[in-house]
Amino acid sequence: MADRVTVIGWDGSPLTAGARAALSAATLVAGAAHHLALPEVPPAAERIRLGSVDLAARRIATHRGTAVVLADGDPGFFGVVRTLRAPEHGLEVEVVPAVSSVAAAFARAGMPWEDARIVVAHQRTLRRAVNVCRAHPKVAVLTSPGAGPAELALLLEGVHRTFVVCEELGTDREQVSVLTSDKAADHAWRDPNVVLVIGGAVGGTPTAPWLMGQDPAARTVRGWGLPTEEYDSEGEGPGTGPAHTGAGTDPALRAAQLARLGPRTGDLVWDIGCAGGAFSVEAARFGAAVIAVDADPAACARAERAARRHGVPLQTVRGRAPHVLESLSEPDVVRIAAGGVPVVTACTDRRPERIVAHASTRDEAEAIGAALGAGGYAVESLLLQTVGLDPEDWSERERSVVFLLSGRRIERAP
Repeated sequence: MADRVTVIGWDGSPLTAGARAALSAATLVAGAAHHLALPEVPPAAERIRLGSVDLAARRIATHRGTAVVLADGDPGFFGVVRTLRAPEHGLEVEVVPAVSSVAAAFARAGMPWEDARIVVAHQRTLRRAVNVCRAHPKVAVLTSPGAGPAELALLLEGVHRTFVVCEELGTDREQVSVLTSDKAADHAWRDPNVVLVIGGAVGGTPTAPWLMGQDPAARTVRGWGLPTEEYDSEGEGPGTGPAHTGAGTDPALRAAQLARLGPRTGDLVWDIGCAGGAFSVEAARFGAAVIAVDADPAACARAERAARRHGVPLQTVRGRAPHVLESLSEPDVVRIAAGGVPVVTACTDRRPERIVAHASTRDEAEAIGAALGAGGYAVESLLLQTVGLDPEDWSERERSVVFLLSGRRIERAP
């Protein structure tokens, strides 16, 4: 095992005295090509080009001598320290940090960033990173080859954002570009880069946060499954069909649907037949990105008003399902409030993880359940009945009876 392992962060500024001392004593130095070219690297030291950090850690673990690992920015922030400290390598490391690339990017933009979300985009996580950019007004994206500014822009089609692209921060070739997201796909960007994705903010000026990221109480009322009037003071309206009135808008049904879908940060939710936007807003309040779909322009307008009222971003798409769904980005979970079996079938073809729908009659419920099952989903069917009571004399005020259908995707054999 190496006698000593020092991880040095580098942000383009001159190395500190401690970093230079550690480097001068190193018998093994690992880093990217531009790190290994630094004049402070001892000529006689073994050099390892960092590709796989895991492979480098294995080599360091067997090295007899003093090892140094060079990394950009703060190596403890989405960096190499996590891998080096993994139990299988048994390495104890000392860390000399530098300014993280995220901090540097926001400094170049002259913006505070304690209220930002920070995501790492690889090819396997790109879609989830984009969903965070849809759902939050300030996101820093640590990119990688094949998951950079152009790919982010392409997947954000239809959602307006401002990109601050910071290329090769801390080097002589550093460049900061500010442009709208629809223009970013037209450029060739140099790695490494950090992208600040800004926009989609709603509501007034935010107060000083006390929690990194988003204050969970800053923009919303407490609770969920709230009465419909909390979302649109003008009422639900007719929507796209009978599913938008009566039992289909009951808060208890909405709460049960949310519980089965479990929308979360990084998800994309389709709300088909959004009506007044109550479900869309509540899903967005959980941190998910939401596309609210309705054939009625008035319903889309109500959903947008509800989103502004509760301080959450969402995208509305006017059109009739299932045809309008063909151009939408891939969903993680889907709520179907209108359209029946044809819409259910169109959604199962897209293979989201979970789908919920409801029906007012047993025949309709059986048809929807059969469509979910035929599409490769395990089906749960419940009959929900809620009775509103007057607290003065406990008399019945209103009653709702509805079938809740939920489907959980069954993984197909390879």
